[in-house]
Amino acid sequence: MDFWPPELVLYMEAHSGEEPALLGQLCRETHLKVNTPQMLSGHHQGQLLRLLSLLCKPRYILEIGTFTGYSSICLTQGMDDNGQLHSIEIDPERETMIKKYWALAGCRQQCHLHLGKAIDIIPTLPDGFDLVFIDADKVNYPHYLQQVYQKMRRGGLLLADNVLWSGKVVDDTAQDKDTDGLRQFNLLVQNHPGLLNVVLPIRDGIMAAIKIAD
Repeated sequence: MDFWPPELVLYMEAHSGEEPALLGQLCRETHLKVNTPQMLSGHHQGQLLRLLSLLCKPRYILEIGTFTGYSSICLTQGMDDNGQLHSIEIDPERETMIKKYWALAGCRQQCHLHLGKAIDIIPTLPDGFDLVFIDADKVNYPHYLQQVYQKMRRGGLLLADNVLWSGKVVDDTAQDKDTDGLRQFNLLVQNHPGLLNVVLPIRDGIMAAIKIAD
């Protein structure tokens, strides 16, 4: 969801750098073949991920929620030549499309797909992540925060999508598990002594935080 009028969204996208043809192709195929295409990061958000990755120049990236691979391709744009991206996806039916577009983007050898529940897989991954992007089941965001904080290096960047949840986080009548999970996550980040954070009003809201303490 975008909080801006549609014409302003189009204007922002038109002035946020050109979407690479391959990502446009991936976007079209996702809309044709996947039941929930709105979960795709898309051009505007993808350009932000690409920009932040270029600024951070990460060597190790963790992505929680691969979907069809759009965001992971964007995140690899600034990755160190010898860098590695670990991406966790719960739906095995998406593996073929993910790996297809990773290969077309030229990052297949640097990207590692882990199929299963992120809460089980994260503890098995190495420490020292420079950039973490969370975009998975909202109810588990607080748990993911606890897990990934210990695996991030000091100075690492944490990004989490959908933190405004169509405005439901400020709607007292919204008491579903996903909304509650996001409220808890946002509060945990805000009060965490080891994080410096800001909420970015892009699409459905992105929480950005830097790890400032071990």
